[in-house]
Amino acid sequence: MKKAAKKTAPAKKAPAKRTAPAKNSASAGKTAPAKKSTPTGKTAPAKKQSVARKAAPAAKKATAAVEDVAPAKTVAAKPPRGESRTALVRRARRINRELAEVYPYAHPELDFENPFQLVVATVLSAQTTDLRVNQTTPALFAKYPTPEDLAAANPEEVEEILRPTGFFRAKTKSVIGLSKALAEDFGGEVPGRLEDLVKLPGVGRKTAFVVLGNAFGRPGITVDTHFQRLVRRWEWTAETDPDKIEAAVGALFPKSDWTDLSHHVIWHGRRICHARKPACGACPIAPLCPAYGEGETDPEKARKLLKYEKGGFPGQRLNPPRAYLDAGGKPAPPLGSG
Repeated sequence: MKKAAKKTAPAKKAPAKRTAPAKNSASAGKTAPAKKSTPTGKTAPAKKQSVARKAAPAAKKATAAVEDVAPAKTVAAKPPRGESRTALVRRARRINRELAEVYPYAHPELDFENPFQLVVATVLSAQTTDLRVNQTTPALFAKYPTPEDLAAANPEEVEEILRPTGFFRAKTKSVIGLSKALAEDFGGEVPGRLEDLVKLPGVGRKTAFVVLGNAFGRPGITVDTHFQRLVRRWEWTAETDPDKIEAAVGALFPKSDWTDLSHHVIWHGRRICHARKPACGACPIAPLCPAYGEGETDPEKARKLLKYEKGGFPGQRLNPPRAYLDAGGKPAPPLGSG
């Protein structure tokens, strides 16, 4: 793990590029030994290390994890463009390990009690938030608890329930269609094979891997919009096609890591590494990120950009796992509660 860090730090061009953000940086502290004649270079990083520690995430376990490594993490040293395959694998796996410490309770953010509920909820999550799906599905599953029930439902009644999720007519057609397929072709049970799942109406590879990984414990990579954005920012791959991203990223990790890796990356994308304004100054993996500086680098300003439990707000599940609650997370409010 230390070898990977050494490969990112020695490039002398990086400090020159980072002259502006260096005042937020602990990387500057690493270059100080080569600049013994400039004592100011030593004092500035020391001041900003404590500031960066204040920017650690709020949840207790995450805070402890970030503070343990804060001295080496306050500012990013950009990985070299000519990074070798071995260095890339090490950096990618280190990022995953660091995120596992920050999000030890990462889990699928859709509420579900069985594979049927998960596949329906995942289909409904297209073009909306998991929070809105979680606020909508309780009424749906209370009225139609089984595939047979939903297969025989009146489409207009289902549409009315699904209206808050957007694209409710198309989604109604999909969930009724997949319910009919489950009832007629699979005995009312959700299949545990990729080739069967993708035959269901509205179910693609992304949805299939969500179901396989979280309902059946079979490893899979979920390439959603957050995952695509972050792995390109981290230069794990330059691919834009989801299937090619899945293959490229999967080759960097053991298959057993795929499901948890998906959770870690997606959680980080939703909470810190946002699409429009990433909170770089509050990011625990800044030294490993080639895109450091695209967002807000000031720690205090960056903290204000944090979402969900990192910013002190409820997460997306109405009924989250116990580990999430124990780590300081809050359940989401039900639909209509404001």
